[in-house]
Amino acid sequence: MNFSNIFLMLFQLSAFLLLTGCGVMSQKPIQTVDSVNLDRFMGDWYVIASIPTFIEKDAYNAVESYELIEEGTVKTTFTFRKGGFDGEKKTYHPTGYVKDKETNSVWGMQFIWPIKADYRIVYLDGAYTQTVIGRQKRDYAWIMARSPSIPGEDYRKLLRLLEREGYDISKIRKVPHQWSENGVQASD
Repeated sequence: MNFSNIFLMLFQLSAFLLLTGCGVMSQKPIQTVDSVNLDRFMGDWYVIASIPTFIEKDAYNAVESYELIEEGTVKTTFTFRKGGFDGEKKTYHPTGYVKDKETNSVWGMQFIWPIKADYRIVYLDGAYTQTVIGRQKRDYAWIMARSPSIPGEDYRKLLRLLEREGYDISKIRKVPHQWSENGVQASD
């Protein structure tokens, strides 16, 4: 076997691995919303359900809060109880960076410098009361709302949306919520 044949085989193998290795190349781009008014999007969002990351497995009363601190930069506070309503309170402070300034629907979410995780707003109702966050890899997703619960039909509609976008919805876990009438966690 001569050098040019070895080079051609290595090139073909590399191209094959690049195109199939991650599985992302075979999927169409995830659909994001056309436009997000960042001022309206800011505030508290209850995590209704998710395909959780390792830090949020077994989360209760999960809430993601956003605050626009400068154009295109979002201070984020993610809180939840670990393992139960009376579990240890966990708080994380990633920073969101709006990548697509035209639509505001594609962000990078930075927990650890310099890595910015893919964060895409794939659904947002007109009243800014329900949203779905996804990722191009379809590995994590979050269904969130301004209140700790949503009607069953709305939940099923959002699951169907995620399924149409290529998600395995069998991995989605509902996040348990228990709040008093004045919005305080029942365990506080």
